[in-house]
Amino acid sequence: MKKSLLFSLSAALILGTNLNAQTMYERMQAMEIQMKQMKEELERLKAQKTQAVADNNTDNKEDNNDEEEESIEEIVEEMQENIAELNKNTNSNHLKFGVDYRFAVENLHYKMADGSTQKNDAFMTNRLWVNMNWAATKNLSFTAQLAYNKAFGARSGASDPTNAAFETFDWIANENAYDDQLRVRSVYFLYKDTDFFGVDMPWTFSVGRRPSTNGHLINLRDDDPQSSPMGHTINVEFDGLSSKFVLENLTGVDGMYVKLCAGRGMSNAAPRMGTTPYADDAVDNASIDLAGLIFTPWSDGQYTVNTQYYYADNLIDVRDPHNYILGFDTVGALHSLTANFVANGIGDGISDYLDETIFFVSGAMSITDPDKGKAMLGSAVDESVKGYSYWIGTQMPSLISEEGRWGIEFNHGSKYWRSITYGEDTNIGSKVAARGDAYEVYFTEYLVEDILSMQIRYTYIDYNYAGSNGFFGNTSGNSMSMEEAIAAGLGDQVVDKAQDIRFYLRYRY
Repeated sequence: MKKSLLFSLSAALILGTNLNAQTMYERMQAMEIQMKQMKEELERLKAQKTQAVADNNTDNKEDNNDEEEESIEEIVEEMQENIAELNKNTNSNHLKFGVDYRFAVENLHYKMADGSTQKNDAFMTNRLWVNMNWAATKNLSFTAQLAYNKAFGARSGASDPTNAAFETFDWIANENAYDDQLRVRSVYFLYKDTDFFGVDMPWTFSVGRRPSTNGHLINLRDDDPQSSPMGHTINVEFDGLSSKFVLENLTGVDGMYVKLCAGRGMSNAAPRMGTTPYADDAVDNASIDLAGLIFTPWSDGQYTVNTQYYYADNLIDVRDPHNYILGFDTVGALHSLTANFVANGIGDGISDYLDETIFFVSGAMSITDPDKGKAMLGSAVDESVKGYSYWIGTQMPSLISEEGRWGIEFNHGSKYWRSITYGEDTNIGSKVAARGDAYEVYFTEYLVEDILSMQIRYTYIDYNYAGSNGFFGNTSGNSMSMEEAIAAGLGDQVVDKAQDIRFYLRYRY
């Protein structure tokens, strides 16, 4: 083998697919494959070297064999160094770690129903995600994420001590800028296979703390990969399981799949040190369970249609809106339906700008199912009410830089609209939960490759009704108008308009 060919092979193995991988995990997996290939090639070259020495001793072919032996020794030495480096980069075949750190400063402003205002001119936060991945086999992998999210220094919270219990509520434990604890944001294993008991149908199964925030569409403005839930109707942390079945091979329809999901948002269980540890507690709220189905009937890589349905049972509201410490009442259940259309590129070759433009439109409906004798969202006792929301947005390439992206979004919600989106990354409250109009514009720019980025974002919400970010009953979730809030003496406690101007710097590797 010629020296130049050997060096070309080594270079190809070192500089190959890992440069094309999109995520840290993919890069690590690519380096694992390269290392294996290089080790195999190294063994082959060592064997070739041994054979060359034997041939030289036997046939006395001194000139040619000496030159080839020198070439082999040189490439073997180089490959050994490269393998050692790859071993360092792959953590010696152990768990792969990645980091995602974000500094943000926000200008928050609220206008209350009575015309009074509240604000924070510079609310600063540190957010850290520690990502962990490992694929034990080609079918089985593990993923986890630890999160730290806190305000600079320490928050006092002295003016509203009764609401402190919500600071660590399980659905928003890591989306809330609170203390300096490192918490588990997600942790699960994923099993995947290419056929389902002999049927040509790729499928997956996963259980754990779900990656259920930053789902479809809401992930665009957050500059994150999308998780599976539709961000229009659900965006919270919860524990559960999911199983996905790809139907494309069976139906011949591009991109068709169905995904079944189920989870528990709150467990009814007695204290560990009680008489009957973890037994159902008759005086406590029933367990909150959720089951849903995601169905994508068609996706050709450019145009996609997605749908989602879920049913959440035993939902809660606070007993006293002025004193949340008193606990919760179970008030009923909720049906939720979502459908959206996404264009990942507009037209076919009309222009480079349109090819890289994303457009989406999403519609959603919520239907309450109150328990007997209970009321939900400000409606009458035992009355089931429907809420509606639509959401439209686009994300476009920057006209002032090569990698930057602009985004513009608008959404509207009706009087009885209710989403479960408390984990949305908007500190003035979930914009897609708004019973009214929400406007948003943002610009994201990459400063150092895909490692360091910045974003400036403006969000404005004009509420028509109260309770957009409350729970599900007639206390915190009451959908009274601004006039009704003033008449009830709550004008200084109900937000009429809110805005959030945010700037961040983000490091990911």
